[in-house]
Amino acid sequence: MSYDAREWVWDHSHSKGTARMVLALIADRCLDGRCIAYASVPTLMKRANASRTAVRDALAKLIADGELVVLGDRKGPRGETYYHLPDTARFLAEQAAEGDRNPTFEGTESDPADSFEPGTESGPGERNPAPGRHGFRPGGGADSDPQNGREPKVNGKSSSSTPLITADQWEIDDAARAWLEHHGHLDRLGEPTLQSAHEKWRTYRTTYPPRTAAAWAADWRAWITREHTPTPGRPNLYDLPGGTPTPTPGMTRSEQHMAALLAALDEPTGTE
Repeated sequence: MSYDAREWVWDHSHSKGTARMVLALIADRCLDGRCIAYASVPTLMKRANASRTAVRDALAKLIADGELVVLGDRKGPRGETYYHLPDTARFLAEQAAEGDRNPTFEGTESDPADSFEPGTESGPGERNPAPGRHGFRPGGGADSDPQNGREPKVNGKSSSSTPLITADQWEIDDAARAWLEHHGHLDRLGEPTLQSAHEKWRTYRTTYPPRTAAAWAADWRAWITREHTPTPGRPNLYDLPGGTPTPTPGMTRSEQHMAALLAALDEPTGTE
């Protein structure tokens, strides 16, 4: 049954990236047509080869999209979270009704199997009196072994529908403006410097391959965070008395800077 559930993820799930891999890993732990399984964040991190933040974000995305439901009234033998894949269970049930597959359905849809030995790795775990269905936060939990021996190695199919754009197509939107104001970057840099930094970012990213708008936004935020605060009082070497106002032909950039420094040192300071 885990094979059927996992194949549904590859063929029909709308998730992508790490979220798709995490959903497939949980699906591969399902033991019957109810598509219920438990998993810990460390196990998903190890098998998806992803960071804790990436796995937690993936779980939150899957839950928000309705492809994964947390069963807060149960936990695994070592505190793992129980999950239900409602779309997968619904699909397999329809297939069974059509005679394409014959999954075994026992008990209710939202109740994990109770036929396991308590305390074993594959056991249903203990009841958690707290509902735990609101304000989901994927916990770290203890590491646990898979509930069967099969785990997918790669994602062989892609169902991404998010359009890819180039850097020059990405613009500062309302969300980016809100981020600038929230973190104080707009006050720190000022509008002219912000626009200059934006154009510089766009110039440097013109050769990059297309990405999603969200990926460009994250890259742009990192760029703006590193942008230096303008310092109008900082002198320009070429503006110092005796400096070279224009680059001298035949000189490298470092040689031009050195010439400007030497010219500044030769100027009288009034303390001789």
